[in-house]
Amino acid sequence: MARIVVLGAGFAGLWAAIGAARKRAEIGADRDIEIHVVDRNPYHNIRVRNYEVDLSEVALPLPQLLDPIGVTHGIGEVEAIDPLRREISLVTSGGEETLAYDRLVLALGSEVLRPDILGLSEHAFDVDTYAAALRLEDHLASLGRSAPSPGRSTVVVVGAGFTGIEVAAEMPRKLARAGITGSRRIILVDPNAAVGASIGAQARPAIETALASLDVEMRLGVRVVSIEAAGIHLSSGEFIPTQTVIWCAGMRASRLAENFPGARDRLGRLLVDPFMRVADVGGVFAAGDVASSVIDGLHPTVMSCQFARPMGRFAGHNVVADLAGLPMLPLRIDWYVTVLDLGGWGALYTEGWDREVRSTGAAAKATKETINRRRIYPPRDGSKDDLFAAAAPIVQAPPPTYRAR
Repeated sequence: MARIVVLGAGFAGLWAAIGAARKRAEIGADRDIEIHVVDRNPYHNIRVRNYEVDLSEVALPLPQLLDPIGVTHGIGEVEAIDPLRREISLVTSGGEETLAYDRLVLALGSEVLRPDILGLSEHAFDVDTYAAALRLEDHLASLGRSAPSPGRSTVVVVGAGFTGIEVAAEMPRKLARAGITGSRRIILVDPNAAVGASIGAQARPAIETALASLDVEMRLGVRVVSIEAAGIHLSSGEFIPTQTVIWCAGMRASRLAENFPGARDRLGRLLVDPFMRVADVGGVFAAGDVASSVIDGLHPTVMSCQFARPMGRFAGHNVVADLAGLPMLPLRIDWYVTVLDLGGWGALYTEGWDREVRSTGAAAKATKETINRRRIYPPRDGSKDDLFAAAAPIVQAPPPTYRAR
């Protein structure tokens, strides 16, 4: 029996596994091809919701999604990949293991970039993973139960990109839920001169208006020098007393992309062709945040579930087709939108690579909630037919745009 291994069960990995199972069933090869998923966790994390107040539905058990379609799965930490031997070195609860493959889908995603800053690893929080989001939630809850102290009601968010803005905008509600009331401060720190520098000038007025309405303070054009239990030191010379620093400053592809020869981009992503194949490496496909593909003849994919999901579906379809000697399908996506959550103020919805603003406030919030709470979820009814239908190698239409009432 030939074996396809999918490394990672995030947006790309999950959909690669389901897409592969769909194609396997389509060609009647259930007895000939094994599909096995490896992830460090027993769940699929709806990662883009980790900043939200309610985390009750952001971790979906893998057995619920993979058992109905005959995909096996295991928990393990990937240590290394040998593309020549076609072997994966894992650490599992049973110790060190070696897993062989005939075809591989690398979907290990990205991780928050942690530079060598004094105190960062010891004292900062993040929302990069479900476990990290729970750790932050528990921390805030413990502050809510504690007596007033310096920095207790101050939150410093480092990084004014997409994640940092969403974390800062949601923080008033998170603090309220934790029972931290009264005089609260939320401070957004970034080395750029403008908030949302990577989002574009058209979107900036709405972002600035929203953050001002939420009483989020700015510290722009400054860097973090060090972090300690009592607060954070900035390059401006300012020391901000705080017990909560949340690090949201940049992402980088999984370090395991370095196991493969060939070109990588500035984010460490492997360059893949329209079929999601890694260049010059036999039998290896890659999808999601660990891969970069030019999807409209001009623009490379962005690290987001908007691209990870279709990349996964096409990678899953193609890896089975490749194994069976059948034609593969190229991925092409001819639209791009961004929807930025701005907490109690609403949201911001843009279209196109120039990020032209289409809606703001409550109307954009309705679009964001449609995406976060419905559109990006796999079917959870245990139906093989529903899972396979959702994994078809097609590109969904853009999300609905709501009009302000």
